[in-house]
Amino acid sequence: MTQAVREPHKKVGITYNPRSEGAAELARTLRDDIEARGVRVWLADADEPEAERAEIEGSDLMICLGGDGTVLRCARVVIGLPVVILGVNMGRLGFLTELNGSEVRDRLDDVLSGKGRIEERLMLDATVPGRDTTFHALNEVVIGRATLSRAIQLAVDIDDIRVADYRCDGVIIATATGSTAYALSVGGPVLHPESRDVVVVPVAPHLAARHALVLPRGEVVHVTLEERQRAVLSVDGEADLDLCEGDSVFVKPSQHRAHFLRFHPRTDFYKRMAAQLGWHRPGGSAQPLP
Repeated sequence: MTQAVREPHKKVGITYNPRSEGAAELARTLRDDIEARGVRVWLADADEPEAERAEIEGSDLMICLGGDGTVLRCARVVIGLPVVILGVNMGRLGFLTELNGSEVRDRLDDVLSGKGRIEERLMLDATVPGRDTTFHALNEVVIGRATLSRAIQLAVDIDDIRVADYRCDGVIIATATGSTAYALSVGGPVLHPESRDVVVVPVAPHLAARHALVLPRGEVVHVTLEERQRAVLSVDGEADLDLCEGDSVFVKPSQHRAHFLRFHPRTDFYKRMAAQLGWHRPGGSAQPLP
């Protein structure tokens, strides 16, 4: 779902990846630019989430300088809060970013004044019975093997119906946002980022079906380790948790959403995807339909 942005932003956070060339310098420049416009602003290194959390109260916009990883961390930090995220690409592959580092200063008045639109993205909750933590994912939840040389045996249930028993390297449960990440690299489908569907994809299944499964909104995925198995739970590439035989992971759509500030039309996703994935044939001359 897409919503219009109407109110000017009152408090802005800037977070940056210190390993992205030019990100720290641009972050300081943007901070000065925003202060000069009379808007409250704060700055934090993306590697220090505690600093972000200390300042996040009252913020309504986060500007993330880096790549998709910086945006993913930001989405988890602000989960449950009415904060809009603007991703700024600092030269790396960016499916989640909206502006390039070279253009963000020229668009700053539009950003602060409330122009653009807000795009909602589905998130996932992952829980392990007996563990006191709920993990939140914007991209994916992965139950993967704990050792390099040994596959794991996993059972997958959808709303209490057994759909697969895999001997594999792992299982990915991905949002539409995550469909262009790890899930895509192992043969999963591409979903439009505003889709509420969820993708379940086995990783290197041995003597088993390799098909991905697309689930409608609301379905609960239950993954169980069989006897004498060890695995690792990974959420958006982080938050690793060791799992052992009998452990289960429940993954379901979260009540929370990630909100992104967008200036490009919704159809820009298709253009960006085709370019980044190399789907255009060199020399192709077919014209689009009128």
